Amino acid sequence: MARFPKPPEGSWTQHYPELGTEPVSYEDSISPEFYEVERKAVFKRAWLNVGRVEQIPRKGSYFTKELKVANTSIIVVRTSSGEVKAYHNICRHRGNKLVWNDMPLEETSGTCRQFTCKYHAWRYDLDGNLTFVQQEGEFFDLDKSRYGLVGVHCDVWEGFIFINLADEPEQPLRDFLGPMITGLEGYPFGEMTSRFYYRSEVKANWKLYMDAFQEFYHAPVLHANQSPSKYSKAAAEAGFEAPHYRIDGPHRLVSTSGIRAWEMDSEMRKPMEDICQSGLFGPWDKPDLGDMPPGLNPAKCDPWGLDSFQLFPNFVILVWGQGWYLTYHYWPTSFNSHLFEGTLYFPQPRTPRERIAQELAAVSFKEYGLQDANTLEATQTMVESGVVDKFLLCDQEVLIRHLHKETAAWVEDYQRKTAGV
Repeated sequence: MARFPKPPEGSWTQHYPELGTEPVSYEDSISPEFYEVERKAVFKRAWLNVGRVEQIPRKGSYFTKELKVANTSIIVVRTSSGEVKAYHNICRHRGNKLVWNDMPLEETSGTCRQFTCKYHAWRYDLDGNLTFVQQEGEFFDLDKSRYGLVGVHCDVWEGFIFINLADEPEQPLRDFLGPMITGLEGYPFGEMTSRFYYRSEVKANWKLYMDAFQEFYHAPVLHANQSPSKYSKAAAEAGFEAPHYRIDGPHRLVSTSGIRAWEMDSEMRKPMEDICQSGLFGPWDKPDLGDMPPGLNPAKCDPWGLDSFQLFPNFVILVWGQGWYLTYHYWPTSFNSHLFEGTLYFPQPRTPRERIAQELAAVSFKEYGLQDANTLEATQTMVESGVVDKFLLCDQEVLIRHLHKETAAWVEDYQRKTAGV
């Protein structure tokens, strides 16, 4: 899990010789046995993003997060002192789920002064302390100070809330993120409060879907029907290559050039894009966000399209050159299924036209995501057939090599540390 040096410009895989150039195995995406170890080795040891501070804007605001990959549910709350804390969502009395509404397995959110168990009305304050026990005198030597909520390590970076399920994290959050990710510090994430959210169960391993967004080799082919035919034909013939890839520790970055849609020939645009002045790259009217942090657009593209920062294991931040960003989460539910979450963030619209432009960008993203998910379910079924056990990767797919190798390294490290335990 050592950090890799920044490569020079040009061909990419050759600058990370430890990744190799041989065909790769996807056994880690079809093996139930590997998945069971991966759950403990990766998802119970790495820092996991579970949301943003805007979801808990005031004292007593909370939300829950269902983490099937770790067999737990988490409460994230803003305490009376303004601190962000996280707890396992379990009552200390008989193990009932503490916070839920009508459906116990669904996530929820709200505001409260305390958490009250629906089963026997035990109560806990926002700092997790047990404050009330129904008919307390009937218990034997009960010391309420010993039976508060079970805490989860929690930290916040640039408004993103992370948890760590280990008894003790191996690294502080900032060290885990490293310089490539912390190079985003200063981006106005907190100003992007117009939010669009999509969630879907995908019948494919979480890594296979992450692979789909780690390269743009597929874009001119898979998404051809999303673009006007004249543009699609030209793109398919020319192909597409991103100008910059980078690996830093367990994390990855791909940066791409962009287009100025309004400068394209009108035959290369969709009529709806002209009407709404927006599209996949976002609203045409770019907001004034001030100076950008040094970690963005490392290839100095003009025009610049996006930077996709892929935080190990399952969180992606895509910063778009048009002045907005989106996030992906891939939450495993089994060895061959996961929940995909896509969230788009824009500045608050000032006019109906700005709102419509954001809506079109959100719908465009949804269509691209559906195409990727549909393809990955087909991939999963055929990889599971075992007919082929090694797969070729091109130079543009260097980040795919890294994700699978890094996951294997975390599993091997865990098995080594727990051998004989």
